[in-house]
This record gives sequence, C-alpha cells and structure tokens, in this order.
Amino acid sequence: MDLDRESIWISYRPLSLEARGLRNIGQFTHHRLATPVSAWERLKIGCGSPPVLTRHGWLIVYHGVSELEEACSEVHSLCYSAGVMVLSKEHPQTILYRSAKPVLTPTLPEECHGTVSHVVFPTGIDRRDDLGLPNRYDVYYGMADYRIGVARIDVPDVLPPGSVADAPDAQV
Repeated sequence: MDLDRESIWISYRPLSLEARGLRNIGQFTHHRLATPVSAWERLKIGCGSPPVLTRHGWLIVYHGVSELEEACSEVHSLCYSAGVMVLSKEHPQTILYRSAKPVLTPTLPEECHGTVSHVVFPTGIDRRDDLGLPNRYDVYYGMADYRIGVARIDVPDVLPPGSVADAPDAQV
C-alpha cells in the first residue's frame, strides 16, 4: 500500500455460502477511495461513521486533519473536522459527491478543549425515520476526546454542484 498519504480505502473479498455457514474465500482487493485534497484535510483523512444508503448513494461522514496554528504561540496542533462523501450505490468505489469544506468543525468550547483539543470525530449515524424524516440523520461524534456530541444532517433533494471528488485510481 502507498503509505505516503493517509487515505480512505475500500476493500472487497469474495464470500461463499456452504452448508455449514458463511466461509471466506479468496483474497482482498484494495482500492484507494479518497486522498486529502482540501485545506481542512491537508494532513490526512480517515473513516468515520458507517455508510448509510440514501437516495443519492452511500453517505459517509469522514474525518480530515489539518494543522492549526495557535495564536500568540509557535506551537502547532492538529484540528480534526468532518466532511461528507456520497458513493455510488452500485459501485461504491466511485465518489459522486465530496464536500469541499467541512460540514462540522470544532467551534464549541467542549470541542476545542478536552483530552485532545480541536477535535470533532464522527463515529455513528442514525436515520431519523422515527420523526417521519427519512432524509434527516443524527451524526454522533467525539468532542475533544472527552465528550460525545450529536449533529444533524439533512440530505438535500439534489447534490450540490462543484464538489471536490478526486479519483486516485490506486489499486493494490
């Protein structure tokens, strides 16, 4: 694997059903899905919430890391933010949409000060069918590695134009 850039990969492995249950066969194939492209994810990107199927395709909320320069200091710390990607339903290694800017950044005191400062780290997602809103999702995220927060995403009728969608085409 290309370890020069911390990226998001998607891997596949064939499965076979046998009389005794499910058994793995074959080797994994790996595809680099996305690499850092925007300033807010300049240092690295990584997974976050599990993918959920929407009308547009598979929605994932992922994390990106950039360097944050502290005011009145020569100290540089890291800032973890969250963005979204929509992957093709039929071909999930194809990015249909990727947010050019983060959808969630550490701005609240609980996100900026804690065990690890300046962190919002998405970990879970829940579709809000119980509210009669199938296009609304609650995203659960770590706040400065100290607390848990929840943010809301409403999936639009149409994906916004002008998204960043790189296609690294790397395979291992």
